[in-house]
Amino acid sequence: MSPQDTLEMATFLFNLLGLVICLLGLTLARRRRLLGYGIAVTGFVIAAAPMLAQLFPLT
Repeated sequence: MSPQDTLEMATFLFNLLGLVICLLGLTLARRRRLLGYGIAVTGFVIAAAPMLAQLFPLT
């Protein structure tokens, strides 16, 4: 498997995982507002991590 394929697969997994965490946080925000929003923001950051890594490379 080429590095490009691996990167595309990881991007898909990060987006899917981040979406699930974000939805879980927004659902939880009905009862516990601050905790739910914190989890939702964490999910958004996870989902946006591949794009942010391309915009702001670490090296």
